[in-house]
Amino acid sequence: MTTPTRPQSARRRLAEHHGMRGLTTLLGSEARLFTRDVGNVFFVVGFPTVLLLGMAFAIPGMRETITDAPQPFTGLRPMDLFAPIVVAVAVATAGLTTLPTYLAAYRETGVLRRLATTPMRPLGVLVGQVLAQLAGLTVGCGLALGVGAMVIGLPGPERIGLAAASYLLAVAAIFAIGLMLGGLAPKATTASGIGMLLYFPMLFLAGMWTPGPLMPDTLERIAAYSPLGAASQSLSAAWFGGDLPILQLLVMAGWAVAAFGVALRTFRWD
Repeated sequence: MTTPTRPQSARRRLAEHHGMRGLTTLLGSEARLFTRDVGNVFFVVGFPTVLLLGMAFAIPGMRETITDAPQPFTGLRPMDLFAPIVVAVAVATAGLTTLPTYLAAYRETGVLRRLATTPMRPLGVLVGQVLAQLAGLTVGCGLALGVGAMVIGLPGPERIGLAAASYLLAVAAIFAIGLMLGGLAPKATTASGIGMLLYFPMLFLAGMWTPGPLMPDTLERIAAYSPLGAASQSLSAAWFGGDLPILQLLVMAGWAVAAFGVALRTFRWD
């Protein structure tokens, strides 16, 4: 007499097929590790609010009304223009500094080698890292925009759907680049160094020092093809209106697919 076995659910078979069995357990561990790392919590969750309030109160004129800018920016304040840029900067901070360092540190300390002995495959490890960081980042961006609205009257996006799509595509593109760095770097310091080399030029193209309305046309066109520049321009369109940023959305999707494909193919356990 044989004992009947329970049929596997389609969801479990799909998870095993993609090497993501145990993803829920991995996400729980990642969430605990994330909250225990003070530096991680500050840069991913607290930094957007600190940046926003620091710009509003430490830089003169940031809360004065603009009178000589073209529509739809006239009547706004410089600080208002930075609302979508701060979101883009927060995505870059998590995706290019925290995420690759975290993943490379796992390799350096042998965590990935131990994960290699489990049913988890590279796709599951990368997805787990992205979801854990995305949760912290979303809390950080929501906190910054909420505090900004209450303290300095920061406006929210006019088109919520476009803002959500732009945010998720920005995360997909920037995080995919971060995974590629973390998947290849042998040490956390190496991943951090390369990430910083990309971080500051991307901030420039995102309009951190020259917001979109003040950016020269040629530079604005070049920025539209960079992942963070496209994210900033798409988020600005969601905030203040204008044409649907089809090019910027496609650019972010292209960066996400290409970089994640490279990250998945070049991922090393040790």
